[in-house]
Amino acid sequence: MKPMVFGAEVRPLSSALSKGWRGACPSCGSGAMFGRYLKVNHACGNCGEELHHQRADDAPPYFTMFIVGHLVIPAALLTERLLVPPTWVHMALWIPAAIGLSLALLPRVKGLLIGFQWANRMHGFGGDAD
Repeated sequence: MKPMVFGAEVRPLSSALSKGWRGACPSCGSGAMFGRYLKVNHACGNCGEELHHQRADDAPPYFTMFIVGHLVIPAALLTERLLVPPTWVHMALWIPAAIGLSLALLPRVKGLLIGFQWANRMHGFGGDAD
């Protein structure tokens, strides 16, 4: 028997976050969450779980900028302090690093947020209309 909370089956948060990070359906883990780079599928092609309820909005870019900034800025400051390279070296290193990290993390962060919403039955994922 599956655990229940307030008459609804418990959705494990860690599992939903892991599946979201991989870009998989938070319910079954097999279907794709995204049809394109950031375009969320209407429903899972494997289990039929509706994904259109998600409301990630501006949160993924915000969290992505937060993470990238906290990785790139200390690395740039440490590089400057230890090696004192010319400005063009910083430009050649940190601009591509920031862009690459942002592009790599953005869909993963969006998947995490959608998995979080699904696990907590937010924004229609609980079966109730908002």
